[in-house]
Amino acid sequence: MTAPLDAPLDLVGIGIGPSNLSLAALAHGLPAQGAGELTTAFYDQRRDFRWHPGLLLDGTTLQVPFLADLVTLADPASPWTFLNYLKHTERLHPFYLAQQLHIRSAEYDAYCRWVAGRLPALHFGHQVDAVRWNPERDLFEVDHTRLDADGEAEALGRTHTRHLALGIGTAPYVPDPLRPLVDAPAVPVIHSADYLDHRTRILGADHITVIGSGQSGAEVFLDLLRARPAGRERLTWLARTPSFAPREHSGLGREHFTPDYTRYFHTLPEPVRDQLVPTQWQLHKGIDPATLAAIHHELHTRTLHGGWPDTVLTPGVTVRTAGRVATTKVELHLEHTQQGTRSRLTTDAVVLATGYRERPLSRLLAGLDPYLRKDSSGRPRIDEHHRMVLAPSISGSIFVQNAERHTHGIGAPDLGLTARRSATILNTLTGKNPYPEPTRTAFTTFGLEQREQPRPRPTVELLPLAECP
Repeated sequence: MTAPLDAPLDLVGIGIGPSNLSLAALAHGLPAQGAGELTTAFYDQRRDFRWHPGLLLDGTTLQVPFLADLVTLADPASPWTFLNYLKHTERLHPFYLAQQLHIRSAEYDAYCRWVAGRLPALHFGHQVDAVRWNPERDLFEVDHTRLDADGEAEALGRTHTRHLALGIGTAPYVPDPLRPLVDAPAVPVIHSADYLDHRTRILGADHITVIGSGQSGAEVFLDLLRARPAGRERLTWLARTPSFAPREHSGLGREHFTPDYTRYFHTLPEPVRDQLVPTQWQLHKGIDPATLAAIHHELHTRTLHGGWPDTVLTPGVTVRTAGRVATTKVELHLEHTQQGTRSRLTTDAVVLATGYRERPLSRLLAGLDPYLRKDSSGRPRIDEHHRMVLAPSISGSIFVQNAERHTHGIGAPDLGLTARRSATILNTLTGKNPYPEPTRTAFTTFGLEQREQPRPRPTVELLPLAECP
């Protein structure tokens, strides 16, 4: 529900990715703490919803089951479930016959756009410029600019709200050695996030290098491999990780992406959390085993008539520096971690599957910085309910989505926890527990339980028979 323009809202969300889209869907029609429905508004500077449009390759699938949609794991009866989307698009029965657990990435994008197109509280084409606390009104002020179709400022606005939800997501990460090359017009050096926009140009290069060992790197490499002629592939795939490793997909392994593990992780001391996250890379940065199998099958098929494909797949490699050769090539200076050796590679195009980094909140929250409580590394302290810890003088809450890995662990950006995190936020915000927390979500007990010490057995004094009454 939205409120009149002059009335303060209960919640303003900044950014409309899957996290805040989930929050908007679960908040729709929800009762507020007082009378009436929860009043919300969500802003995003993009013109409409898009989920990784540069990586929606044919055949790629979501890495979590379809039940990990925007709402189901918090409210299976919600009108915004993936199954209800299929019903409305008259595709529910074909989906049942297909017996699919993992849906196509493009299907997930289409589902999210279906939800986004039906929620009235979403405002695309709105850039949030500043956030402040107004102590006189006991409210947050959100200044925003409405953008026209060309991205130019069209109108200014200000919204007052009791609470905020930050879901500004992540941005493509480019390693320092390669940043000077990204803008070189004659040599295509692009991040995998923009792969489909540049695919034709990339395929036209004589030699192509893919850097990065995660799921995106594997999907891009497989797509390039399938598109190149046998024996003339001219592809190199490099990775820093010691192997092209499969992601942990066992049931017990996936329990690291449950509310139980999130609660356990949050209780750990800050130094322990910081040491733990890098060691868990294979739980969330590995490659889907089916994708690895498809790559190996494609490579093996090309040996059918003798010879090996013209490909190089080398893990354990870092790019030390990079430079342009003439105007049409790139030279990468490589180092092998285990061997301690160095080499050079000349290539005609580079795809950087080097992942994403959380967008910094410092610019957006500059006006609130005096009120933010931070940890020893200067990061926002975030409580178990995904709220920033603020000064006592601030009566409102700032909830954080997908920017709390340092406090909530590797599950913070995982789609499988999206609905449950939104439910936790709304339970906290409304104080009415509309989406009750499950008492247990994992078979694993991640820490030693605090068990009661066994009570001492009562002593019985045995008397000689002669003394018995």
